[in-house]
Amino acid sequence: MRSFIVFRTLLILILSILSEGAFFPTQAFSNDSNIAAEIRSLLEGNETQISVAGNPSPIHSRSTLLTFYFERAFLPGWSEALQPTCKARELLYLIRQAGFDGLVPEDYHLESLNTLFDKDMEGKSLAERELALLDILLSDAFLTYAHHLYKGKVHPEHLNGIWDIQTKQTEPSVLGRLNRALSGNHVKEELHSLRPKLLVYERMRLSMKKYHGMEKAYEDKNWIPLSIEESLKVTQRNEHVPHIREKLIFWKDLESYPVIAEQRDFYDSTMAEGVKKFQLRNGLQPDGILGRATIEALNQRPRQLMDKLAVNMERLRWLPDTTLQEFILVNIANYSLDLIRERDTLLHSKVIVGKSYRKTPVFNATMSYLVFSPTWTLPPTILKNDALPAIRKNINYLAQKNMKVIDHSGQEINPNSVDWQQMNGDNFPYLIRQSPGPQNSLGLVKFMFPNKYSVYIHDTPSRELFYREDRALSSGCIRIEKPFELAQLLLKDQPLWSDERIRSAMNGKKEQIVRLDRKIPVIILYLTFWTDSNHRENIRRDIYDRDIELLKLLRTPLIASVVGDKN
Repeated sequence: MRSFIVFRTLLILILSILSEGAFFPTQAFSNDSNIAAEIRSLLEGNETQISVAGNPSPIHSRSTLLTFYFERAFLPGWSEALQPTCKARELLYLIRQAGFDGLVPEDYHLESLNTLFDKDMEGKSLAERELALLDILLSDAFLTYAHHLYKGKVHPEHLNGIWDIQTKQTEPSVLGRLNRALSGNHVKEELHSLRPKLLVYERMRLSMKKYHGMEKAYEDKNWIPLSIEESLKVTQRNEHVPHIREKLIFWKDLESYPVIAEQRDFYDSTMAEGVKKFQLRNGLQPDGILGRATIEALNQRPRQLMDKLAVNMERLRWLPDTTLQEFILVNIANYSLDLIRERDTLLHSKVIVGKSYRKTPVFNATMSYLVFSPTWTLPPTILKNDALPAIRKNINYLAQKNMKVIDHSGQEINPNSVDWQQMNGDNFPYLIRQSPGPQNSLGLVKFMFPNKYSVYIHDTPSRELFYREDRALSSGCIRIEKPFELAQLLLKDQPLWSDERIRSAMNGKKEQIVRLDRKIPVIILYLTFWTDSNHRENIRRDIYDRDIELLKLLRTPLIASVVGDKN
């Protein structure tokens, strides 16, 4: 093993000399050669981790570090004249700030680095081996932190559920960035440039800092979790009203106002406005009624919201760095759809998404056509689990739902000729298709973006469901509250499609396919926290219970060689 490493060292060293982009320090201090020997000894050894004051630190990018130090003849990059450089101290500061990106500073050797820097701050000289350790730890921390900022710490494929939005295809050379950071004074710039380019990400960092500052103040309040037996409405009295009022003021959903002693437990209209504001931020019906969901949201602590922020900042790091002029964004956890063009929201609509056991997947695709007055061919899952059991109980179910039985050539089959008691999803030889009309489960129009999940956006006859707070009610597809308005905007550039013609096509007796004059990206996301352009924090319930799993992986310490030596 050691002979192979020595051979590889020699080979890479020769190649680096011959290569045009090889990097060598222009100056070397007298002690640097001794430190270089220590660095080489540490990296060429068999250990997967190095120890500082008895604290083992796993090396995450060992192979990449070997390449980096080979190209600089193993000379240190983070110390001069036996002292850490200003760039070293800057990187330490950035590591300590990693929590504001929802990351874990300890993943970047914080404890070991603190030990070494504390010794230096106490005026004690670091030994050459300690300086070698410091150099390796800082370089490894830079590479690991850079990777996490650019692509995230957790890969989506390690999670339950479907996340099928293509991640960033190419990763910038972090070795190049490390060399530039060390050759100039650009440590902060090189790292920060790897964060997502989305404006919402920077706003979420500010929210993280805000909650971090609020955490101590919240703990000092010694608040206990609230609970009420019955919903509380305006003009009612309850012993918890003073506590609720305090929390609303703490979260800045309510400004402090004078309340006389006799009215402290009285739920007044001023306080109700603060409740509505809080409910709106938390995706709840802003009715001013203090029910179970509102009280549960009020019981959240800053630390819990920081965890929620961390999870969603990680999800943003998974997204590709692309700027879209026009796209449709569906946020599953927010039950919402937005049509965005040149950063302006042209349409905001409520949606209904998949039930907890028929979850809407996270993915992206391209919308290319609409279908007015659609028919609906029942998919296998719904056929097996819903339709066939209903037909076995009552064959009139088909007529009531305006459904026909057809064979695979499209010929209609008399339902009385089928032995329904023997039919299940595996042996049923036909298809069941629902005709266009007001009862059609797809409503009056569907919006098609072909994908392997057979998920699309469509109208629904069950309009009353949009008034519910919990709208995880579909079999996976996305039902939209404003189908006409969406069709109107998508066809705006096609003069033949007037409002009157759109309405007529939606109420036709036959399907009508209309191709769009452009392809529109559709992005289906799952975000339970984001900070909007007004710097208002929006908090949503984790309807598919995905936050806890991702948070656990984010908080799990890294092991050696997990970052990947591809850089």
